[in-house]
Amino acid sequence: MRLRAALAAAALLTLTGAVPAAAAGSKDPVPDRRLLLTVSGSENTWIRGVALFCPPAPDAHHPHAAAACAAIDEAEGDPDNLPGDPHLCMGRYDPVTATAAGTWDGRPVIWQRTFPNTCVMNAVTGPVFRF
Repeated sequence: MRLRAALAAAALLTLTGAVPAAAAGSKDPVPDRRLLLTVSGSENTWIRGVALFCPPAPDAHHPHAAAACAAIDEAEGDPDNLPGDPHLCMGRYDPVTATAAGTWDGRPVIWQRTFPNTCVMNAVTGPVFRF
């Protein structure tokens, strides 16, 4: 269900041609780099999401947009290859599911992964899902 919602939102972004305000007035072609990122708690007890446009607009909604864009660039658009932010985490089990849906350099991105807790998600994905 979560992945379906993320895909629908990504399709809406694609269909509406939504681009960041800074890119809309630009004369240079902007690569198609936009993702809908979501994080949800166990059994959908909570969910939050944000649209990430790269390069980030000055009014970006992602609190770490520039760092998230840089991490996804380094991973060549593949969330499985994010450089992360390795650090120790407690063994507490409180699962969270992260999803990314959209396009990166014209390629579709559909990704979902469940982590044992938020700390592990942040260690694996770095700034991308810190919102």
